[in-house]
Amino acid sequence: MNLTSDSGTSWTVRATDGPVPEQFSAALAAPIVATVPGEVHTDLLAAGLIPDPFDGANEGQLHWIGRTNWQYRTEFDWEPDGHTVQEIVAEGLDTAATVTLNGTEIAKTWNQHRAYRFDVTALLVAGRNELVIEFAGPADTADRLAEQLGLWPHTNLHPYNAIRKMASNFGWDWGPDVATVGVWKPIRIESWTGVRIDSVRPLAGLDGDNGVLDAKVALAWADGFTADATITVEAGGTTTEVTVAAGTEEAGVSATIDAVDRWWPRGHGEQPLYDVTVSLNAGEQTDGWTGRVGFRTITMDVAPDEHGGPFVLSVNGKPVFVRGANWIPDDAFVTRLDRSTYERSIADAVDAEMNLLRVWGGGIYETDDFYDVCDELGVLVWQDFLFACAAYSEDEPLRSEVEAEARQAVTRLSRHASLAVWNGNNENIWGYVEWGWRQPLGGRTWGEGYYFDLLPKIVAELDPRTPYSQGSPYSYDHFVHPNDERNGTMHVWDVWNQVDYSTYRKYKPRFVSEFGFQGPPAWSTLTSVVHDQPLDPYGEQMLVHQKAFEGNLKLERGLGDHLPMWKDIDDWHWTTQLNQARAVAYGIEYWRSLFPLNTGTIVWQLNDNWPVISWAAVDGHGHRKPLWFALKHAYADRLLTVQPREDELVVAGHNDTDEVWSTSITVARRSTSAGGAVLAQETFALEVPARAAVLNSLPESITKAGEATTEYIEVRGGDGSAAYWYFVEDAALQLTGDAYTTEVSAVDGGYDVTVTATALAKDLALFPDRLDAAAKVDSCLITLSAGESHTFHVTGASAPAEVGVPVLRSANDLVT
Repeated sequence: MNLTSDSGTSWTVRATDGPVPEQFSAALAAPIVATVPGEVHTDLLAAGLIPDPFDGANEGQLHWIGRTNWQYRTEFDWEPDGHTVQEIVAEGLDTAATVTLNGTEIAKTWNQHRAYRFDVTALLVAGRNELVIEFAGPADTADRLAEQLGLWPHTNLHPYNAIRKMASNFGWDWGPDVATVGVWKPIRIESWTGVRIDSVRPLAGLDGDNGVLDAKVALAWADGFTADATITVEAGGTTTEVTVAAGTEEAGVSATIDAVDRWWPRGHGEQPLYDVTVSLNAGEQTDGWTGRVGFRTITMDVAPDEHGGPFVLSVNGKPVFVRGANWIPDDAFVTRLDRSTYERSIADAVDAEMNLLRVWGGGIYETDDFYDVCDELGVLVWQDFLFACAAYSEDEPLRSEVEAEARQAVTRLSRHASLAVWNGNNENIWGYVEWGWRQPLGGRTWGEGYYFDLLPKIVAELDPRTPYSQGSPYSYDHFVHPNDERNGTMHVWDVWNQVDYSTYRKYKPRFVSEFGFQGPPAWSTLTSVVHDQPLDPYGEQMLVHQKAFEGNLKLERGLGDHLPMWKDIDDWHWTTQLNQARAVAYGIEYWRSLFPLNTGTIVWQLNDNWPVISWAAVDGHGHRKPLWFALKHAYADRLLTVQPREDELVVAGHNDTDEVWSTSITVARRSTSAGGAVLAQETFALEVPARAAVLNSLPESITKAGEATTEYIEVRGGDGSAAYWYFVEDAALQLTGDAYTTEVSAVDGGYDVTVTATALAKDLALFPDRLDAAAKVDSCLITLSAGESHTFHVTGASAPAEVGVPVLRSANDLVT
């Protein structure tokens, strides 16, 4: 029996205690309509009782919600149906909850990341029943638990590490502090007799060309039920059956499927998925389960080599160069997410040529929709356990909660073909080593036992086919600094926080699992929530939407010698977006040129959870920032770049495909001025083997500039690939102000803007959302040499008469 709102069950919510402001107290003393699954913030919004927390400075005015206690209540009719066991199944309660049925308390919970079953056989009555769930204010609950359990070091304002709740819900350096409560996942009554399927772990692997399915079926038995049970597993046209004795807690059913089609990550092959059906029969009692699997193997190589220690993920024995992004919850109010929102956001990753998403440890274990879409699209998933940037007690009662949630998460997610890594934590090992935790901890536990003992044991027991990593970053050796560039995974955060992005070239990391640079969201996104008059980088509402410490000051400092200071707010917006895109591409392109020493990058971050200035490539309204387009180029299957190597310049080609890359390369030193005169030119053949990289030295005739401020290097491949090198930064580069002409033409569904260069036009970008927030553009950061043209295609809007600054921008109009 479904108890969710969409099944017809009516819920209400009201404030029961807490710092409710006077203007809300009367309205919230009485129940208002609630939605289940849902969250109190979205219920209050739907009732029109609070303003949008994302707008203006509203976020800070609504912090009282997270310090208020809330009561969710429903009444429902139930009639006995002949079954002997009745259970309330709550898939997610956020977070500190007291559950009461018909006046009797049945449970207290304090873990958002777990599902619960409550036996209510003796409490349900025929006819009308009342279910009440009291939620304690999460901010006060975290404070209280921290006082009771002891304060463990953490980042940000609240002691989120004292409670098993989404850490970023308390605010992060890109997210709002909107600590919420609610029945955030489905809730229902399950009625059964005798025996039922509790869970299924269908672990799919390979034995040569054949698929091997090792299905682990956990069973729950009613007291006194003595019939044996038959379990039947169907997959890939193969049916396997076993009989188990009454009381058996777990049954293993193994099957071999001949000549299966292997599942591959995108860029390496197809993603065939096989339906799996599990049936249970015990006398007259039946139960069933369905799911999908993909047959593949995944390994992680961190064995020491001559350079230190690598980090290599291999699928079906084939190494995968990772082109990835970190993933945060896609909305600060996660119950607003559904299959369609996941499809749209994961498409942002796929369209940017990514093959991996890392589900970061300060968020949630995502819904099955997320992993299903990744299975279908061939996007590998690196899954953090939910520990981030803090020390965690290993004492009771937290330890039992950690174990219970980890077991549930591994059991639920282990079937997914896309699941590539289980990762113990985000930055906590690094934090213990370097962030000054040891003195305040005073010898207390801090999470080490989770990352090095409990979690790897759970993974080995429940999902042995998936590699486990102790943390990120980590060097896979207790005696090596966890963030050592020569070993394992590395986070590069001195860039952005302290030093210029040119520092990226000082590192030769084996694998980068976090790095990034900030920039503002689309203009339409920013101005929909920031209303400062005049608009200013340091305005009150602007800074509400900048959560990083000294974030806008770092945007300013981050320009360095690369770009000049802005003249107005329009230039600020374009300059900082451009600098973000360039910084991240600078790092990726250099590290790709180090292949095979470097085996991948995971940029921070793909998405935002509200409209904010952040590291994201796609903003909170779904607009792809210039960074996204830079990533699409830097993550291309075949990448051509110009890179410095000691005292020379080289053309670096990285071919991440299964085919040899052969093309003719023309390299020219050209003038930036009108006409773009070719000052020197060379041609050579480029041949890059499959899944390989090559370096080609450039001759002095190309690399020695006559006048550095008016010349640049252009590299053109016969296959359309291109790369550029500049002898000086843009602040010193002589660019022509009127370097291009434009033509606007209406087309079906939108319009085209064709730009033709008369001189070097650097990093052309069209921002149609400044005219219509619904408009989208297909390309960005286009560099044209004199005589070249490019057409921007815009969808979702009508054609304007003309475009110019600030809709059409380039680096030229920043420096001229």
